Amino acid sequence: MIKLIDVNKIYKNKIKVLDSINLSIKAGEFVSLVGQSGTGKTTLVKILTGEERASSGKVWIGDWDITRIGKSEIPYLRRQIGVIFQDFKLLKKKTLGENISFALQVCGKSSSKIKKIVPGVMKIVGLAGKENRYPDEVSGGEQQRAAIARALVHQPKILLADEPTGNLDAINTSEIIDLLLKINNFGTTIILVSHNREVVNNLNRRVITIDEGRIVSDRSRGKYII
Repeated sequence: MIKLIDVNKIYKNKIKVLDSINLSIKAGEFVSLVGQSGTGKTTLVKILTGEERASSGKVWIGDWDITRIGKSEIPYLRRQIGVIFQDFKLLKKKTLGENISFALQVCGKSSSKIKKIVPGVMKIVGLAGKENRYPDEVSGGEQQRAAIARALVHQPKILLADEPTGNLDAINTSEIIDLLLKINNFGTTIILVSHNREVVNNLNRRVITIDEGRIVSDRSRGKYII
């Protein structure tokens, strides 16, 4: 599903952010990516979504070599890889339903198609009946659920969750992780980037630890060791 071969990332100031990354993630895995700030986790996520290019090496998503992906191909790649962030990135003047619909509108989906898809994904994330609420009218946990629903509308094979619980309390954090596990059970590959030691340890799934741009640990049933 995902394969990185000798991937390096060096910026113009000659700072090496990723150093000889070799990594394989199978379809349907739930993987936590951990490490201190500035170790290269975010750069790795950006390479997987086409926002950054590797300086050298190969990056495969399925049978697709995205190492030198063209700008015109990036929107298609991002429909294969859903991304959710710590700060939700919802449009405040649009309802939750409109936020989710917008992700389909920009891809040219018809109104009839959107009306079929949106209620289904809102039900999956536990937001049925809240289509007309605005982001400021719901909790942080519900805003993150809407962001997850928006990421799911294209039925991505991979979901990248970059610190998705960073702004949430313990109860909402637990609920969002349970939702990610539910999505994983549907067959979606989940990559969770997290600083939350408790979340990672409670998952007891595969943990990849990055330090100074290198993978220093890769355990199938790992713990947050940094």
